[in-house]
Amino acid sequence: MIPSLFLASIIVFSFIHFIPGDPAVVMLGDMATPEQVQQLREALGLDRPVYVQYIRWLSGILRGDLGNSIFFHQPVTRVIASRAETSIFIALISMALIALIGIPIGVLSAVKYNSWIDQALSSLSMFFASVPTFWLGLNLMFIFAVMLRWFPSSGFPSVIESGNWGNLRYLILPCLTLAAPNSALIIRLTRSSMLDVIREDHVRTARAKGLPEWKIILKHVFRNALISIVSALGFTFVALVSGTVVTETVFSLPGIGRLVVESILRRDYPVIQGIILVIVLLYMLINLLVDLSYAFLDPRIKYS
Repeated sequence: MIPSLFLASIIVFSFIHFIPGDPAVVMLGDMATPEQVQQLREALGLDRPVYVQYIRWLSGILRGDLGNSIFFHQPVTRVIASRAETSIFIALISMALIALIGIPIGVLSAVKYNSWIDQALSSLSMFFASVPTFWLGLNLMFIFAVMLRWFPSSGFPSVIESGNWGNLRYLILPCLTLAAPNSALIIRLTRSSMLDVIREDHVRTARAKGLPEWKIILKHVFRNALISIVSALGFTFVALVSGTVVTETVFSLPGIGRLVVESILRRDYPVIQGIILVIVLLYMLINLLVDLSYAFLDPRIKYS
């Protein structure tokens, strides 16, 4: 993970500096004089060679310092932390919905393979997988927030700052918006993984021994299909933390996704670099946890 993270830091830093535009010009505006722009560039260290800027940035990372935001005038870690609460809650609630919806329906679809139930569930999952999230979010907002007034339409007051867990109701509609297409993918994956296992010899042997069908499905089929399902759920979680900018925009949520887009438009290099590096690290940690879980899910897998 350490060499991979080091290589990722080089790639992230290099690509960010290929983005057209000068942060000093963006901050000062088009009416700024060249002297003012040059003074700000010197103050921010943007006039130094790229490799010098990278070494300074990397040395700060090793000390736990991702630098200071050009726009917010705050440490990047504080800026990311201020938006992380929303994204983490969205990811956790959405993952719970995805698992509760996707896995049972996928199991049912596999058990009822090629029946009208399987065809109906497969068609429904393909429909939700194809629906644009912004369209689904706007319709959920119109029905449940405008017409029925069951949930708030936008925003998210901090749970941590207020101590009011009731504020999570602000995230119900955004999480449903994200859970629908992702549940459809888990349904398809669970179904296909279980159908692969159902055809194995050990399943036929279990049936020949007269074991109850529910025990065969849960113990012999579902457990052996879990590896691919857990892998998909792990990377779905990271995607929900970092890649929900459309949903965050529709529901006006202060999350990581919107922060990335806003920082790109502002040419706020330190924030962009910090967020991408944190996301890369999160992907690596999730990948590590998923790999370690294989040995727990399948006793045949051993790590020496």
